[in-house]
Amino acid sequence: MHRRTKEIIVLKVGIIGTGFWATETHAPVLGAHPDARLVGIWGRRPQAAERAAVEAGTRAFVDLDEMLGEVDAVVLTVPPTAQVDLAVRCAEAGKHLLLEKPLALDPNDSARIVRAVTDADVAALVFFTSRHRPEQSAWIQAAAQRPWFTAHACWTASLFPPDQIRDPANWRHTHGALWDVGPHALSVALGVLGPATSVTAASGPGDTVHLALQHTTGASSTATLSLTAPERAGQSQFTAYGEAGILTMPIPLSTPQEAAHHAISDLARMARTGEREHGADLRLGARVTATLHAASAALRTGSTVALD
Repeated sequence: MHRRTKEIIVLKVGIIGTGFWATETHAPVLGAHPDARLVGIWGRRPQAAERAAVEAGTRAFVDLDEMLGEVDAVVLTVPPTAQVDLAVRCAEAGKHLLLEKPLALDPNDSARIVRAVTDADVAALVFFTSRHRPEQSAWIQAAAQRPWFTAHACWTASLFPPDQIRDPANWRHTHGALWDVGPHALSVALGVLGPATSVTAASGPGDTVHLALQHTTGASSTATLSLTAPERAGQSQFTAYGEAGILTMPIPLSTPQEAAHHAISDLARMARTGEREHGADLRLGARVTATLHAASAALRTGSTVALD
């Protein structure tokens, strides 16, 4: 569906957050993007925002509302525990959104964001990198047109030693691989095989989690997720099995910055045209959160959990 929207020639964008993804990915991309202009950076710690802004050659805002008054869109680079209220606030201010994954940690919070975005009639995308890398996005779209028997996703990394003491203030420590790399794996699995109808989960070494899912298409899939894998055992891979044979998603050829470039290009187009549907829109973001929430329940109970 296309809606009327105000004329936007160059999308004026503000960044919320001051961490790695803000400074190393989104700020450089926005600084060089032909369809967008970086207006400034806001963070909960003013000193960090000032450092990030100086590095990016832009302005640090102390007042978030002041920044919202000067931009068309915002890129959120904050943990899911902080993203919900900020996303709702920005949507209610009429700003288009590029959101971090996972959208939220609870389906009710995802629904809050979806309602705010829908009511404000703004464009919103979730930064699932595989859905914005052109070579992987094209593969997912083509694979989704074929029938599949089963599939396997493996997203493993050596971010933490298996026996590292967890920092309760760090959401990646407290929620682990399921919520950190799980969104990436599911963004592909749900895109190719359709929404999940049920999920079973089991723990492995460290923070490793194994998932088994049933999908609306009748296919099943499995996923292995870990941030505590051995250094030489890290990979991000999705393989589908069916009448077409065994097909594996291309290994990323493009960088996260290239994925961010394409995400901003799509957001700018959606802002100009009034288009709201996209392969990485809030429908996928909400489905991923619901699936991960069900997987968390499955881990606690040792049972299969159905999804609506």
